[in-house]
Amino acid sequence: MSAELEFAPSQLDRGARVYVAGHRGLVGSAIWRKLEAEGFTSLVGRTSSELDLRDRAAVFEFFRDERPEVVFLAAAKVGGILANNTYPADFLSENLQIQLNVMDAAVEVGVGRLLFLGSSCIYPKFAPQPIAESALLNGALEPTNDAYAIAKIAGILQVQAVRRQHGLPWISAMPTNLYGPGDNFSRLGSHVLPAMIRRYEEARLSGAAAVTNWGTGGPRREFLHVDDVASAALHLMEAYDGAEHVNVGTGTDVSIKELAEAVAAIVGYEGATEWDTTKPDGTPQKLLDVSKLKSTGWYPAIELEQGLKSTVEWFRDNVEDLRQ
Repeated sequence: MSAELEFAPSQLDRGARVYVAGHRGLVGSAIWRKLEAEGFTSLVGRTSSELDLRDRAAVFEFFRDERPEVVFLAAAKVGGILANNTYPADFLSENLQIQLNVMDAAVEVGVGRLLFLGSSCIYPKFAPQPIAESALLNGALEPTNDAYAIAKIAGILQVQAVRRQHGLPWISAMPTNLYGPGDNFSRLGSHVLPAMIRRYEEARLSGAAAVTNWGTGGPRREFLHVDDVASAALHLMEAYDGAEHVNVGTGTDVSIKELAEAVAAIVGYEGATEWDTTKPDGTPQKLLDVSKLKSTGWYPAIELEQGLKSTVEWFRDNVEDLRQ
């Protein structure tokens, strides 16, 4: 029997106790900045050393002590193609643990509003482009990150199950490829864009004659600045309610080759770019249909070139402190 309640989304109370899970990560830190800028006065965050979200007993104790009223679930184990393909069991297990623990504890204390943030990798490898929310579970996943995708799909279904069983107006959002300040620029664990920024910047500094990227450069990807996804996250919490997840993106894409050319130009690298076609390309194209998000009144504000320039500046300012 469904326990679904009628709920009309509205502006969140700026004094409400808001827990941002993963507040030091790429997405979580952007959400934290956005909430602070919007006047929220009772934000709650814990680093992974302070609270291991894989530790079920510790998570339940935290929720019982803090009693958050609103939760942004941005915590996750994330990585690029190499990391996902090398450690699929870790990506599946750890993300399931994080999601189950946080959501189960949130149910126990009656969290009234929760946003689960997933990833566009939930969609089939050959989904029709642009990808609508309805494409979920309609085809085989990309093999290089299927374990991570399954974990995120489970998160969507958990939100839907909580809505049906407990009547809590929780929602899910699936962002496209994200980038910006606070990204993971490590050589083995980063996504395509931060990996490129590091690669081209190091080539510029060393005077390398060429940079080699994985694949053919042909696949097309959509990129969204983290400050935009933070804006969209708050907007959805205040403007959307529904069991179906919402795509979050720009609705436009570029080829990996075009991205490489843009990064090289912005960092000032003048050497050659080569492509290692023995390495996997991943999904041929991944462009989200964002008409549902736009229908709620939200649009991105940061153009790719502008976002790339600010991200390169941030990388240069923080490179000494980043993971290698």
